[in-house]
Amino acid sequence: MKANWNRREMMLTAAGGTWLRRFEPDQETAVAKPEKGAEPAAGVLKIALVGAAHIHTPAFLKLIAARTDMAVTHVWDFDRGRAEAAAAQAGSARICADRREIWSDPAIAAAVLLSETVRHRELVLEAAAAGKPVFVEKPLGTGREDAAAMAAAVARSGVLFQTGYFMRGEPVSLFLREQLKKGVFGKITRVRICVSNAGSLEGMFAREYGWMTDRKQAGFGGFGDIGMHGLDLLLWWFGKPARVTGRFQTLSGSPEDGNQNGEAILEFKNGLLAVLAAGWLDRDNPMPIYIGGTTGCAYKQKDRFYFQSDAVEGADGRRAWNKFPAAWSHPLDLFLDAVAGRKEVPLVSAGEAAEGCAVMEAIGRAAEEHCWVDI
Repeated sequence: MKANWNRREMMLTAAGGTWLRRFEPDQETAVAKPEKGAEPAAGVLKIALVGAAHIHTPAFLKLIAARTDMAVTHVWDFDRGRAEAAAAQAGSARICADRREIWSDPAIAAAVLLSETVRHRELVLEAAAAGKPVFVEKPLGTGREDAAAMAAAVARSGVLFQTGYFMRGEPVSLFLREQLKKGVFGKITRVRICVSNAGSLEGMFAREYGWMTDRKQAGFGGFGDIGMHGLDLLLWWFGKPARVTGRFQTLSGSPEDGNQNGEAILEFKNGLLAVLAAGWLDRDNPMPIYIGGTTGCAYKQKDRFYFQSDAVEGADGRRAWNKFPAAWSHPLDLFLDAVAGRKEVPLVSAGEAAEGCAVMEAIGRAAEEHCWVDI
């Protein structure tokens, strides 16, 4: 397979990692798709695309198309034109005027939800009631209460769940989690994560993706949308914070503008302070991760990673470190692997996704009220 991503997809990779490791087949390797509406080959699992609003929709359809064990066969979106565009890219997918056709069809193995965030709750509750495994692009909800309702529905139904926190599976993230568990940094004195790109500056959210800058539809602005990846790492590494604060700036100057950058401070019960920087207004992100402690430190500088620890032989911090665990597949691939029957797949729980929304909502409230907010 050869890489064939457009500028938007390449910018999205620059936000923090090497997500989407599968590529669109070229003419020599492409497999002929069945005629529109035709049944997939025997043994190929049917996947439904429920909502096609998200900016990742074209790339996610490429990812699914690169698999041989499943195919997108049904598409629903309240916007008929958007549904038609997604179905055309999928090749053999049927457009469903009524999504009950999807929930009631036992042959459909799973649903991938890429709608506007404000529509997630209705769709997730329907998927859970129908017993359909569901991938929901982050953020799960527009805030704490919204996401908690979805997490509760998923828990009650027991359906397979996944969301798009790709940074967990990056080799550096996995390595740092291992070292934090081992305590090689001593007492942690500083943590900083920056997840950003120039999306708003380069018109990434123009036209069909403009809803992502509307906080009523997206739930969060640029800080919350892209920063959710960095926040997930902090929660995954250190647990839930005790309190948070934050400050945002916007492209227009209006606090309602979703074209946004910001900084947040998370204070944990043990006294640790972590800083999260995120948004769509940065031309570059030269140091996305830094962890410092009394006996060591680690940081990523562009594509190089440096690691120093008194407790680890060879970790002198002078040369780039290159001993990492293997990367995980993209979260959507992991979800589809689990749908296909693979065991012990590292998925994000709905509860974890909901906790991220709760903390992000608290950061937003702290920014608006210029205060600290207890979690």
